[in-house]
Amino acid sequence: MRYEGGVNPFDYTYTSRRSVTYGMHGMVATSQQQASQAGLEILKKGGNAIDAAIAMAIALTVVEPTCNGVGGDAFAIVWTKDGLAGLNSSGPAGSLADAKKLKEQGYTQMPAYGFQPVTVPGAPSAWITLSEKYGKLPFEELFEPAIRLVEEGFAVSPVISEIWENEFNIHYEQHREDPAHKAWFDTFAPKGRAPKAGEIFYNPELAETLKELAKTKCESFYRGKIADKIVAFSEEFGGNLVKEDLANYYAEWVKPINVNYRGYDVWEIPPNGHGIVALMTLNMLKGFDLNEKESVDTYHKSIEALKIAYADGKKYVTDIRHMSVGVEDLLSDEYAAERRSLIGEKAIVPTAGKPKKGGTVYMCAADEEGNMISYIQSNYQKFGSGLVVPGTSIALHNRGKDFSLNEEDDNYLLPGKKPYHTIIPGFLTKDGKPVGPFGVMGNYMQPQGHVQVVQNMIDFHMNPQQALDAPRWQWTGGKEVLVEYNFPLDTYQKLQEMGHEIKYSNDTGSFGRGQIIVRMDNGVYAGGTEPRTDGAVLGY
Repeated sequence: MRYEGGVNPFDYTYTSRRSVTYGMHGMVATSQQQASQAGLEILKKGGNAIDAAIAMAIALTVVEPTCNGVGGDAFAIVWTKDGLAGLNSSGPAGSLADAKKLKEQGYTQMPAYGFQPVTVPGAPSAWITLSEKYGKLPFEELFEPAIRLVEEGFAVSPVISEIWENEFNIHYEQHREDPAHKAWFDTFAPKGRAPKAGEIFYNPELAETLKELAKTKCESFYRGKIADKIVAFSEEFGGNLVKEDLANYYAEWVKPINVNYRGYDVWEIPPNGHGIVALMTLNMLKGFDLNEKESVDTYHKSIEALKIAYADGKKYVTDIRHMSVGVEDLLSDEYAAERRSLIGEKAIVPTAGKPKKGGTVYMCAADEEGNMISYIQSNYQKFGSGLVVPGTSIALHNRGKDFSLNEEDDNYLLPGKKPYHTIIPGFLTKDGKPVGPFGVMGNYMQPQGHVQVVQNMIDFHMNPQQALDAPRWQWTGGKEVLVEYNFPLDTYQKLQEMGHEIKYSNDTGSFGRGQIIVRMDNGVYAGGTEPRTDGAVLGY
């Protein structure tokens, strides 16, 4: 019998509630149920948390192409018996990148589409680098769930269908006559439109690409057949990438940075990522007593601290080799106190200080051995540059859009330089022991989301699901702050009186999409997944 009930995937008359999820042996969490299933499948096969994360990352390039892909970047924080390790798998600008040439062409800021914002993609290097250092299962086996999804087809989820349609409309309006963008339409709109929610989508060409990456351990992407296709495409349409840019690229192991927030160590990847913005914010907030979640004082101080931290982040964060101030200077208690003193009774428009010199997807996984991983992967803005490498179905990201064309800025575009980067995995420890991975995706919302979920868990003692469910705010510039539709009206009005320009927003996707896993004292994992997307947290 055919089901005759309602099928509108966006119509929910009644409020839904999700409980915190528990798992004794392991746990996975992503923004897509089918990707989470891929991770759980790997865990049950005997893989560890790192294997599961790699499998989920690969699967997400299939089921959530609106936010990440093979041609994107990645970062990870990994906990093992050896402690914490960080992986920066973001790529530099190509050898032919030329800020002066762009300015001569009339650009005052980096373009969003085309080859100019394309930097060397790092995601495939992240997969093999993590696997070789920590993985238990054969690398090729980690591709099997994704290849099965792309060959057999997958049902497009509601939130992704909406993003896909919006992006198709943008691409159709701006790029339908541009031959450089033809492969994008062939790959992501083969029927001349975006797929609808529940529609089955196939991409056999991507299956062949994934098989090639699996077989060559991603060497093909940087030093083989796929690399040749990327370089030929770049040459044909005036891109910045040359063969050596790909051939010389490898993901980089880095030491995570942290601040102590009320007894918990909050960890982020160092610049070029902007996780330091979240840490600077928390470093200021720890000087205040924030005991009540729904307090005007809590919201005001949190918003102001975030704004001040962002002013510094946008001025100083870039490739760490090109920063004019040190990470330790930005995170010093002395500088936090100096910046904290700017927070008064009214909203301000912050400027950068002078410290003394001294479209993204997020996923996490944990296993029975206690290994945990916080992992994030991105095309940057939805489908990225709007370019797909012909014959591969690889969408190239547009991470270089965040470079500056002002040569006085730390983040000025230079060949071989990594740009300011918005994707940030987070991790919590306490007294040298792991608490667990967390993350909130969403471009410039990410540090804001990190601050808010950390506050929810540490200051207001929320479980992981509750910490993600809570209404969020988002500073967008100046004194403007967006709040979700369920934000308390009386708090809204009082913040307005303090000088904040508060606006309600129905765009839930703009407030980020997160996942959290924490390890309890009895060894059981507790996890939460984002209610603003189609995610799933699975424990066993």
